[in-house]
Amino acid sequence: MKPVARRMNSEVQEIDPDERFMKIALGLAELGRGFTAPNPMVGAVIVRKGRIIGAGYHKRAGEPHAEIRAMEDAGWDVKGATMYVTLEPCVHYGRTPPCADRIIKEGIKRVVIAVLDPNPRVHGEGVRKLREAGIEVKVGVLEKEARALNEAFFKFMETGLPFVILKLAATLDGHIADSRGNSKWISSEASRAFVHKLRGEVDGIAVGINTVLVDDPMLTPRDVYPARFPRRFVLDSELKIPLTSKILRVPPPTVVVTGAKHSEEKKKALEERGIEVWIQEKQEVDMKEFLKKAGEKGIQSMMFEGGGKVATSIIGAGLFDKIYLFLAPRLLGGGIQFFRKDPPLPVDSPVELQIETFKRFSSDLLLVLRKKE
Repeated sequence: MKPVARRMNSEVQEIDPDERFMKIALGLAELGRGFTAPNPMVGAVIVRKGRIIGAGYHKRAGEPHAEIRAMEDAGWDVKGATMYVTLEPCVHYGRTPPCADRIIKEGIKRVVIAVLDPNPRVHGEGVRKLREAGIEVKVGVLEKEARALNEAFFKFMETGLPFVILKLAATLDGHIADSRGNSKWISSEASRAFVHKLRGEVDGIAVGINTVLVDDPMLTPRDVYPARFPRRFVLDSELKIPLTSKILRVPPPTVVVTGAKHSEEKKKALEERGIEVWIQEKQEVDMKEFLKKAGEKGIQSMMFEGGGKVATSIIGAGLFDKIYLFLAPRLLGGGIQFFRKDPPLPVDSPVELQIETFKRFSSDLLLVLRKKE
């Protein structure tokens, strides 16, 4: 055997088979992105004697879970096989029966789980039930990757708060609009198409009133195939929003979040048009209070697409989980910045970020950022 072939065979043999099959299950789970909410994305494969005999993923809430689809794909001939599943099998009756019961019934011998379900109704109970039935259970294979796949679901289940995404499109000198507030278009068509895809994957989209007054956006996913349309939120402390705004005329109904000095007459006019108005006690909209209420309403993920005021508020308070920053190869020399502090932060204590990944969209560079750990 030649040296190169010998090395390649050695590398293949070194790959943990549990990790290899779990990677396949994670890839299947990803196919459900944008379609499964409020459920998480889950994938499963069933293996016998080193060969996949069944595979499936959760496609939509209310439809069969990944484990059931994988067993169905195997023709229910799964006795003595090993199942790889990206999330702990459920034990409760919801819109579908418990997966753990069916796994036991069909005679699966071994179950490999990437990560425990953060849902308190399931957490650890699925593993306990399987083990009590005599099934060998292994937990924690590619756990980090499995948590990242469903990062919004995990945060929501563990904190009750939405996973917060801040989307920005800026020039290389950090401006999101020119001095007149004009931002059409800083980013490329390819970048904007990707943003529409993102909109179809989140539960909510929020903008400040200035964005509505200047751009009159609809904030709907377009030219993609979203599973659902996100709820749209306008942060408007004084209810300045025109009743003719596109965001109020395009379904689904928009929520307007306002403060104590709002106009009761305007509030009534909005509600007569089917617009829900959330009133806060403070004069200015409090972001933390807004996110808390959004979580109480079941919003697991929120993307902010506002201007400089909203972005500065989110970044300054550290409320973001992830920033999508589209950088366009342009320079304005002035205009509206996406982050501005008065007084500015000193160089030895800035807001520190880390790059999770980056990707090119036509002439633009997308940086996906998180808080520095």
